[in-house]
Amino acid sequence: MNLNTIPTENRNPNTTNIDEATTLKMLQMINNEDKKAALAVEKHIGRIAAAADAIAEKYAKGGRIVYIGAGTSGRIGFMDSSECPPTYNVPEGRVVALMAGGLAAISKAVEGAEDNKELGAKDLQDIHFTKNDVLIGLAASGRTPYVIGAAEYAKSLGATTVSITCNEDLTSPLNSIADYPIGIYAGPEAITGSTRMKAGTVQKLVLNMLSTAVMVKTGKVYSNLMVNVQIKNEKLQIRAKGIIKEITGAAETDIDNALKQAENNVSLAIFMLLTGCEKSEAVLIMEKHKGHIKKALAEF
Repeated sequence: MNLNTIPTENRNPNTTNIDEATTLKMLQMINNEDKKAALAVEKHIGRIAAAADAIAEKYAKGGRIVYIGAGTSGRIGFMDSSECPPTYNVPEGRVVALMAGGLAAISKAVEGAEDNKELGAKDLQDIHFTKNDVLIGLAASGRTPYVIGAAEYAKSLGATTVSITCNEDLTSPLNSIADYPIGIYAGPEAITGSTRMKAGTVQKLVLNMLSTAVMVKTGKVYSNLMVNVQIKNEKLQIRAKGIIKEITGAAETDIDNALKQAENNVSLAIFMLLTGCEKSEAVLIMEKHKGHIKKALAEF
């Protein structure tokens, strides 16, 4: 591998004297580079939107979303997947993250794992990945063998594939495999090759967009409120009641009663309060519309 041909390995002329700078100047240099990440993502919104539509379509039909990566990219995938259940009440196993080296590699690097193409394919086989699922491959360079092996396997099954790289060359190895290649280069890192910095930020921004768009499109959000939030602690219980109050205007006692009847299903409680439906009828209507409150209300 010739590192000189990989964009994320380029030296940054703006930070060549970072090791001689004052702390304030050093942080200003880093901050100035960080500002470029969101602007770089902005240039590719069209590609991200196309990927989001494809992912949402598969997800709505019961397919899984599977993130796969190595190092920082893999950890960012884990971060996003782990937030989907509490935020949107996504059932366990619907948004999955795989990483070169397994769970142990989240906190400690597993040497050599990312260089194994066969391991990427095997990890998908181990979770019984099918053509109905979506694979989102994360690799800053776009050349990580582990991720490429997984993408090739997913492609061979006919599954939808997405790449998120920091390499704008759509003919680069991972981008060229993906049905929806998203290659976003924000320029060289403040510290040469340290892709946990801008490259990591770019990947996190894109995953924020993709997972949020899918959840919005599949009815997990009403207006801009998290109506599928899981009530797992006191803070989330307060948030849930506030959301219900904001949408329905109901009295606190009515909200408490509705949540009790709905067994803490926030969206169901909202539908019951807005329509006056008994729980049994509300459940049938909401199930028909897969929990999408506004679609259920349109029928009612």
